[in-house]
Amino acid sequence: MGSLLSPPPAPVQADAPRPGAPSAAARYAAVRARSLELAAPISAEDAMVQSMPDASPTKWHLAHATWFFETFVLARLSGYRAVDERWQVLFNSYYQGVGPQHVRARRGVLSRPSLEQVLDYRARVDARMHDAFGRGEFDEVLAQRIELGLQHEQQHQELLLTDILHAFWSSPLRPAYRDDLPATSGTAGPMGWQRHDEAVVDIGAPRWPAACTFAFDLESPGHRVLVGPFAIATRPVTCGEYRRFIRDGGYRDASLWLSEAWNLLRKHRHERPLYWLDEEHCFGLGGVRPIDDEAPVSQLSYYEADAFARWAGARLPTEFEWERAARPLPVQGNFAESGLLQPAARPGTDLRQMFGDVWEWTSSAFAPYPGFRPLDGALGEYNGKFMVSQWVLRGGSCASARDHLRASYRNFFPPAARWQFSGLRLAKDVP
Repeated sequence: MGSLLSPPPAPVQADAPRPGAPSAAARYAAVRARSLELAAPISAEDAMVQSMPDASPTKWHLAHATWFFETFVLARLSGYRAVDERWQVLFNSYYQGVGPQHVRARRGVLSRPSLEQVLDYRARVDARMHDAFGRGEFDEVLAQRIELGLQHEQQHQELLLTDILHAFWSSPLRPAYRDDLPATSGTAGPMGWQRHDEAVVDIGAPRWPAACTFAFDLESPGHRVLVGPFAIATRPVTCGEYRRFIRDGGYRDASLWLSEAWNLLRKHRHERPLYWLDEEHCFGLGGVRPIDDEAPVSQLSYYEADAFARWAGARLPTEFEWERAARPLPVQGNFAESGLLQPAARPGTDLRQMFGDVWEWTSSAFAPYPGFRPLDGALGEYNGKFMVSQWVLRGGSCASARDHLRASYRNFFPPAARWQFSGLRLAKDVP
């Protein structure tokens, strides 16, 4: 497998970068190489497994991210010919404006092209991209599409990890993605509360690319929101705290659950977070391990997070409350670069772990901000058409890239989804 996942050709630097900042070509090479690094422990057999309709095979993630650059960047260059026209359908995710797509729930039947062919596809597209960088062929519009494509690939890097985790959990053998991952340790410390008085606060980000700093279209336009007085917990809820909810009959008390949630709970017989094998052991990217009581609990649905908050006599924060609390903080934490690939405790008494470790469910439905306008053309399908029946999560996880996140970043999933590194932080009303 190591020979198949060799790094792409060295980039040709198109222009001098700003002091301390990588050139566009170097950034492209680094993000693309990171995907191969994350895929390296995965065999060809593993790479085509699709364990549920919501997940995708590793091979498809590697190909789709490449398809993005070929379709939205290289195809706009004069005289460009696709590596293989037949793959335009296979690796299109949901862009109706581009053309037809292979059925999402059946990506796991795509034994061909092989993993080796997909990796060759990546190498050939990368070589063409680096040649174009060297010749200065990318105008401002294509440069913006490249940055969007890199942000898109970073999203798929996280999905690659969460999807292979679900695939390995679905196997009776429960294999580890990496058996050399370190065990987590540390003390979370008592949960405190940070109070915020009523205020009109700035929310969101200026529209990109008009603004210099990247943000997805769903984060814009920046606007002002009246946020009432509230208090937010200084850390996420831990596994030990969630175990107390389980032992107190939380999964058997209908009064704690929304009606739809209770029906799903009875239908699927959920009794604990997704990857908890019992109340003492859980499954993660490092295989089966003892549950770390001090680490943030993860793999919770919105419904589970909401029920726990009710049990705790609190609630979930709105996304505006969350962003107000997070804005003054640096984007620091336990990200994919930390090498843990699992949530971990961080001691302290201050507001902490707002970024990394676990995505935090909010009580906000995923809806457009006032004045929202999607990107032009097929790229406008990236986010806007999903603004229904989804809930907002904030902050990133232990599988997210650090430079992919910011306080205004909005993630979204259906409320029943529980296969991501998703947890919760409590909030409450105050006088």
